[in-house]
This record gives sequence, C-alpha cells and structure tokens, in this order.
Amino acid sequence: QSLPSASNFQHFPCVSLPLSEQGCPAVCPTECKAVVTPSTRNGHRVFSYTLESHTAAAFAIMNELRLDSQLCDVTLRVCYNDLEAVDFVAHKVVLASSSPVFRAMFTNGLKECGMEVVPIEGIHPRVMGRLIEFAYTASISVGEKCVIHVMNGAVMYQIDSVVKACCDFLVTQLDPSNAIGIASFAEQISCTELHQKAREYIYMNFSQVATQEEFFNLSQCQLVTLISRDELNVRCESVVFQACVAWVRYDRENRRPYVQALLQAVRCHSLTPHFLQAQLQSLEWDDQCKDYLSQIFQDLTLHKPTKVISCRTPKVPQLIYTAGGYFRQSLSYLEAYNPCTGAWLRLADLQVPRSGLAAVVISGLFYAVGGRNNAPDGNMDSNTLDCYNPMNNCWLPCAPMSVPRNRIGVGVIDGMIYAVGGSHGCIHHNSVERYDPDRDQWHLVAPMLTRRIGVGVAVINRLLYAVGGFDGTHRLSSSECYNPERDEWKSMAAMNTVRSGAGVCALGNRIYVMGGYDGTNQLNTVERYDVETDTWSFAASMRHRRSALGVTAHHGKIYVLGGYDGNTFLDSVECYDPETDTWSEVTRMMSGRSGVGVAVTMEPCQKDLAQCLKHERTEVTGGCEGGSLGCSGTGGDSGSYHNSRHGAFGKGT
Repeated sequence: QSLPSASNFQHFPCVSLPLSEQGCPAVCPTECKAVVTPSTRNGHRVFSYTLESHTAAAFAIMNELRLDSQLCDVTLRVCYNDLEAVDFVAHKVVLASSSPVFRAMFTNGLKECGMEVVPIEGIHPRVMGRLIEFAYTASISVGEKCVIHVMNGAVMYQIDSVVKACCDFLVTQLDPSNAIGIASFAEQISCTELHQKAREYIYMNFSQVATQEEFFNLSQCQLVTLISRDELNVRCESVVFQACVAWVRYDRENRRPYVQALLQAVRCHSLTPHFLQAQLQSLEWDDQCKDYLSQIFQDLTLHKPTKVISCRTPKVPQLIYTAGGYFRQSLSYLEAYNPCTGAWLRLADLQVPRSGLAAVVISGLFYAVGGRNNAPDGNMDSNTLDCYNPMNNCWLPCAPMSVPRNRIGVGVIDGMIYAVGGSHGCIHHNSVERYDPDRDQWHLVAPMLTRRIGVGVAVINRLLYAVGGFDGTHRLSSSECYNPERDEWKSMAAMNTVRSGAGVCALGNRIYVMGGYDGTNQLNTVERYDVETDTWSFAASMRHRRSALGVTAHHGKIYVLGGYDGNTFLDSVECYDPETDTWSEVTRMMSGRSGVGVAVTMEPCQKDLAQCLKHERTEVTGGCEGGSLGCSGTGGDSGSYHNSRHGAFGKGT
C-alpha cells in the first residue's frame, strides 16, 4: 500500500509539538524523551528527533545478548600464566567500537578476522572480563588491589577512558610510601599524565618521601635526577643533603662510590658553614669528598663571590605578603598579592598594629620584626617579633628583641634574623642583634659604625649590608658591611645620593636602593651596588617618588609597594625588570599606606581564608599626619615634619 499523498496530510490529526524560540532544539514530552530540532526541507516543516536514551538502551540489549550468548560472533580465549584458560563470548562490532586494538584485529584483514575463537595472552581473565563489560556498559570499577592490572590491560588495548579512570584513582592514592612506585609504573606504561602528577607529588613532599623504602631503593642515577630538580619543596638544603647520606648508609659498601656525584647534585653552597662543619666532623668521607666540602666551607666563610645558585622553586604559588603600615595611624593588615593572577588576599591581622616594621621569611614562615604602634591614644615603639604560618593562617609571638626598634632593617644569614639599627623614642640605634629561630633567642652582635634609622639592609654572599638611613642629624649616603665570621663591620663605597627610608633588596650579586627621602624631597631615583667592584651606578628611576616603601624580589624582578610621595600615601605597586632596566605599574594595594613589611612566601593553605579581593581598595590621599613611618627590611622615612602633639620624636626624621 502506498503512502498517502501530500494532499491527504490535511486529514491526519494535528499533534502539538514542543518548539523553542527561534527554531532552537526543544525537549520532547516525557513519553519520547527526545531532543526535537525543527527545520524546513523543500518548503516543508520537518522535526528531527534525537532520543537521548537510545544508545544506552541499545547497548544494554546487546549486553543481554552477550550474557545469553546470542548473536555473538567471537570468543576470546584468555590464557594468563598458569591459570586455566577462560572463554568470553562477545560481538566484534562492540569490541571494535571500544578498543582500537580490537578494531584493527577484526577489520584489517588479520587472521583474527575469520577466527571464531581468538587466543588472548598477557592479560588476567578478570581484567579482560571487566574491559569487555565496560565496552557494553561504559562502567568499570577499580580499587587498590586491581587498579594496576586494569590499567595495564586498558593500556594494552588502548582504551583511553579506562586508562584515565585508573589514572585519576591512582592520583587520589598518592602517598609518601608509594609515590615513587606509582611514578615508575606510569613511566613504564608511558602514561604521561600520571607520571607528571606523581613526580609533582614527590617534589612537593620530598621530606616525607625521603624516609620511605621506595626512596632507598632508587638507583644512583634516579636519585641524582631527583635531587637536581628545582621544584623540590624543602625547608632548607640540609634536608636534601641528609636524605643523600641516609640513602648511602642504606647500602654503604655498594653506594660509597656514588657520594661525590650526589654531593655535586646537592646545592652545597646553600648550606650553612655550621652545618658543613658538623658533617665534616661527624661523617666518614673519602679524601675527594672531604676536599670538596672543605672547599665549599671555605668559600662560604671567606664570602667568596660565587655564581648565582639556582633556588629551589617548588610549584606552589609564591605570594608577596605585606604586613602593617601607616595611614593616619598604624595598621594591623596582613595581605598577600599573587603576581600571576593579580589577586589580593586579606589574611589574619597582626596582633598589634605596627608601622615602620620589617619582614623576612625563613623556612616558609613570615616574620614581622619591630616597628611602632602609632595609635590615637598614644605611640609605642615595638621590640616584638611575630611569626605567621601560611599553613594555618595564624600568628605566634616569638622572643622579643633586647630593645624596641622602629624603622628597622633586617636580613637573614644562615637561617638567622639580623635586626639592624632603628629607633626607640629619641634614641637612634647602631646596635645589631641576631635571632635564632631554632632556640627562639636573640643575641647582640657587633654594633654598626654609624647610628642608622630608616636603614636599608640586604645580604649577598653571607655578608650583611646596611645602606643609608638617618643618624639623628643627617641623611646618609654611606654603607657598611657586616662579616659574621669576624663579627665586625667595615665601611663600603657610599651611594651617589643621601637617602633614608629607601627600599633596599638584593637581586643576583647586586644591591638595589630605590627611592627614599633626601631631607628635602621624596625620591624616585634608583642606585645599584656591585659587590665585586664596590661601586654604585644609577638604574632606571621609578615612576613615582616614594619613601617608606615596601620592597621585595620575586622571580627575578623587584616589586615596590606603597610609600609616601610627600603628599599622598601611595597604593601603587611597581615592578622592575633588571634585564630591560624598566619599571611598570602592575597593581594597586587595597588601600594606600607606607611603612609596610614585605616578603615572599608560599600561598596560604587555609580554605576558609577571607575572600579574595580584586581591585577593591580605598582611595586615600593627604599629608602625613603624625606618627613615624617605616619600610620592609629597610626602615622608613616619610620625610615629613612631626610635632610633639603627634608623639613624634624628632623633627624631619
């Protein structure tokens, strides 16, 4: 019987169909569960139906046929080691649609094309059963006991979706005790994604991984490759050194010949002389190794210029932290800036507001040192040392300094903090004290040759440099250098410009001094000091004049934050690229301020941190109203004149 002609369609009942606006696809009523797409063909309206459940339903029926051995056209006979062979019946078309290997086997004219029973080797029958079931159901389960076998089978038959599922599962199972094994397995089966994630886990958790059996079973070549990675996340280089010693001791007789190669891979110039001396005295070294370590000890204690050591750079975002500061009064803010994303985080406040403080980082911990609390009800210089832990977003108090130090400079040598100069009331310090974090103790060391507040401090080759500042009468261009072995200071070449409250930091083998106050004006000029030639030269000037600025180095560039330009408390942040000798303005702080403490450490780990704020800031301008100002690691100098009504201690400080 022929179909009715077009003219007869008018006698058919009209069915209401779901149409979306502008002819877009719509979902059909529940009865058919289809996506309906209207269109026009040859002047007639046409509806295309896509049944969402059809494919799943069809495969479910095919799976029933497989389980009932109906319409099957192949039997896979799986032989594995000494196990009895197991037969699996299936449909070639389903297997070929799931696996490129089966597709090639059944379509490329291979002998298997005409075989009713195909022998399969190298895969466990249970694994093959799961892969066949996956081909029909798109579902597979993996667990700790079977995941390696399933993944091997999926790789063998190029079933990428199963490989991905196994990879995701193994990533969730990474642990210090198995990470090396998982990385090795991933490399063997050429699973790049799993191999990369396992290696990243090893780098991030090296300290824990280095205590496990898998670590001690590494070959010498594997260990050298591992400890040579910049990404190792370690508290200090001594962790890597001690891990190598433990690896050698695990099989002393066979591994002693590899010690020299291991020492070459450890960044021994990053070790402290005290640590090296202890290792030379306590361990048995052959003459070659002893000479090598003794030479490094000599290089460090004689402060010989060395090529710039490549720093460990774990793949954890490194943020620029800024603590405290001054605007109308001292602030308690702790904020962090991510140069990669441009985002700011508001973190746990200082326990007491402070400006004119300095900041350093040791072993990932952020230390806020000294400063002053300029408050409406009175001002108090601080001898406080507080420690912020990014892992828990908490501050803890440490042992206080021997005297309060406002507009202080700080530096780190051998994991110890040196607090330099600063002021207490009208007293301008030349004293210097050193803090040992392991013992939580301060000890006085040799005083500077000159009293300095608003002093800039930097460390290169284990020598501490104090630059510029204010002695109570004059702004200074002089600089001096502290030798921790001799416990003495000596004068160095003077800058071209007097300045206090400048930003100072080391980058490579140069010290950069930015901005400051010369007694008349805030400065935007920049000078750099070459430690090898003892000479100063000018670099490109900043875009803004600023004193009492914060400064730090981050990934080979210098960042300056905030400060005071003579009229306004700045919120701008500039970045200096030493390769191009250029400055660029990169972001703004949440609010303008001066006298902040700045340093770089890891991104906070807390999930319940204060919400990330982008571009939310308060515009602040105005004169310097009372109180003293400071700078990160450099002390500070606003260059403004304070009277006794505001609790200041010196005119034009």
